[in-house]
Amino acid sequence: MCIELRSRSGTLVEYMRKMNESKKKDEVFDSVKLDSIPEFSKLKQKVDYVVKNSSWWDLYGVDWTLVAVMGFLFAVSLWLLRFDSWLTFFAGAFLYSLFHHSFATKCGHLAGHGSMCQNKKYSRPLAAFFIEFTGQFSEELAYDAHIKEHHPYTNVLGIGDSSTWKAPFLPRYIYMFIAPMLLPIVTPLVSVAGLLEKRAYFGLLKYIIRAGAGFALVTALFVKVSNYNTGSALLVIWFSRAILSIPYIHVNIFQHIGLPMYSKQNRPVRIYQMATGVLNLPSNPLLDYAFGHSIISCHVEHHLFPSLSDNMCLKIKPIVSKFLKENGLPYNEATYSNRLKLFIDKYETLMVNAPPITHFAGIQ
Repeated sequence: MCIELRSRSGTLVEYMRKMNESKKKDEVFDSVKLDSIPEFSKLKQKVDYVVKNSSWWDLYGVDWTLVAVMGFLFAVSLWLLRFDSWLTFFAGAFLYSLFHHSFATKCGHLAGHGSMCQNKKYSRPLAAFFIEFTGQFSEELAYDAHIKEHHPYTNVLGIGDSSTWKAPFLPRYIYMFIAPMLLPIVTPLVSVAGLLEKRAYFGLLKYIIRAGAGFALVTALFVKVSNYNTGSALLVIWFSRAILSIPYIHVNIFQHIGLPMYSKQNRPVRIYQMATGVLNLPSNPLLDYAFGHSIISCHVEHHLFPSLSDNMCLKIKPIVSKFLKENGLPYNEATYSNRLKLFIDKYETLMVNAPPITHFAGIQ
């Protein structure tokens, strides 16, 4: 089985075969010469020029417009769920799922990075609204795991290696297609457990208030507007949120796991680390709007420039792609179906066994 990672070094499988044959630790991506890696500052200059000459609409307006559209779709979903029809039920449930993931995942992700507004003092309150109030996950835990660990230590073993997404005790098909349906139920439990573990008792209190208020409001709207009783409302909320939970889990493991891993001591320079350890999926309207360009088709760009909005990541994509390819660095891309096949076939290696350090940065 071979998955195409479009870089000058060929596929990941082909590269690993070469590694086994050569048995030389310093042969990392045949096309990458460690003594001639381009300076990140040169790429940053190109991107900064684009950012400086972009309007507020490009920087923030496009993404805020999507917030308004998703808010409208939420109202439509509540209206559709009023009718006694399977067609309107599934349409309403799907629209609510799209709204929920767009707010909790796309907007929560952007707000956590300070990408939704120019004034950074509003970033944490916005993140609390989208992640906790809407998504019922702890903003404090999200900030610690994603902003403080995953981004600085992308694919560094034991720190930013995406191991939090692994559940090695689950069989492959259960993990890939059934367990994600429980994510809406597990999310608040994980938040409470995580905050208790770090003894963040004030953070736990804030989380309970914010997440509880948000969930209570949604439940009340399902009861008052869609005419459900409380029990039925809870079931519909769970079902709706679970609809996109499967691709949510998938994209979070597809884009890093199985790519080069590094030790903390041998972590390479930033541009090399992100170019080799991050992967883009093809643009998909549903996933782009539910999870965001920076998570789907512009994940490489996002890891290089995490403070940019989804729309700006999309805008700088041609610049980043051209720069990496022209300078002999990989620009990893793979289809959803290819990554899915890889993870099913190699589940034991990628998701159960601890990933080995497959690349050595050498002297930078």
